[in-house]
Amino acid sequence: MDHHHYQSLQGAVATMALLCLVLSPAAEAVPSSLWVFGDSYADTGNLGDLGRELTHAWYDPYGLTFPGHPTGRFSDGRTLTDFIASAMGVPTPVAYKLRRGASRRVLPRGMNFAVGGAGVLDTGNFQRNISAQIDLFQAQHRPAAPDAGIAVVVVSGNDYSYAADKGNSTNAAIAYIPTVVRQLREQLRRLRDEVGMRKVVVTNLHPMGCTPLFTRALNYSGCDPLANMGAVQHNAALQSVLAALDPANRTFLLLDLNAPFAALVDSPSPESSRVGRFAEPRRPCCESLSADGYCGQQDEDGKRQYTLCSDPGEHFYWDDVHPTQAAWAAVAQTFRPKIHDFLSA
Repeated sequence: MDHHHYQSLQGAVATMALLCLVLSPAAEAVPSSLWVFGDSYADTGNLGDLGRELTHAWYDPYGLTFPGHPTGRFSDGRTLTDFIASAMGVPTPVAYKLRRGASRRVLPRGMNFAVGGAGVLDTGNFQRNISAQIDLFQAQHRPAAPDAGIAVVVVSGNDYSYAADKGNSTNAAIAYIPTVVRQLREQLRRLRDEVGMRKVVVTNLHPMGCTPLFTRALNYSGCDPLANMGAVQHNAALQSVLAALDPANRTFLLLDLNAPFAALVDSPSPESSRVGRFAEPRRPCCESLSADGYCGQQDEDGKRQYTLCSDPGEHFYWDDVHPTQAAWAAVAQTFRPKIHDFLSA
C-alpha cells in the first residue's frame, strides 16, 4: 500500500472514530425498550372482548379514525401510549394480550401491560392493577436485567371513580388520595429498585371534573370544581413523593397532563391555541342518548343508542371519559420536548 493510500485510510478511520464519539450519546439517549403500565388511557388492546356492553372499545365506532376499525383502544384512534412511543422515537410496544401474534423482533422492544379499568389498587373492575402488571413483567424477565429500559406508568383516576361510587360522593374519592399515592409510590420504587428501569415516566391526573361524565349534567357548559380539586390534590401528593424518591431528578419524570388538558377544556383561552383548539372542548364526539348509557350502545334491534359527530378532530373528548386522537396529538405537542430532554439527560 503506498503512502498516499495509507494516509487516506488513516483519515477514514479517524473520521469514523470521531463519528462514533459524536453519535454514541444520541444512540444511548434512545431507549432500547418501552414498558407501559396503567389503564384505558394507555391500553392498546389488553382488555379482552367480553361483548359490546362490557368492552366497548372492541366495537364500532371505536377506531373510526385509526386504523378504521376497533383495536381495543379507548378512542377513535391513537391513544397516549402511541404518542409517548412516538416522542421517544420507538414503535408502539405490543399489547401483552397480543404478544403471541407479534414477531419475535418486536418483543424485546417492550410491551404494554396497561388495561382498561385498572387502578393503582383494585377498582372492582376485575382488571390487573398496576402492581399485578409489574408482577407480569417480572415473571417474564427473571432474573431482572439491569437497565431494563423505560417504564411509563399511566394513572387516569379509576381508583377515585371506584371510591366515589362506593361512597356515593366525590369527597369519598378525595379521602382516598393518600392511600392511592402511597401505593403508587411503592410501585414506582419497585420499577426503579427491583425491576431496574433506567427511566420511569409517570403521568399526573387530568382535570377529572372536565370529562363529559361530569360536564353532561351542566350541559357541557363548565367543569365540576370539586372533582378538579381532587385531581390537584392527587398531583401535589404525587409531586412530593417523586421529590423524596428522586431528589436529583435522575430517574423519574412527572408527565404533566393536567395543565394541557385544563388549557383546552377548562375555560379555553386564546393561549390554548398554542396546543391546538377544539370547537367542542367538553361535549364528546360519541354521546350516549341516556346519561347512564355508553358510546357504541345498541338496543335489541341493533339500533344506535348514541349520536356520533361528523368530525372527531373538532372534539377533545371521544366518549364520556376518553380523549380523541386529535386531543392526544395536541397534548403530546406539550410533552414531546420534555420526554426528549429527559431521555437525553
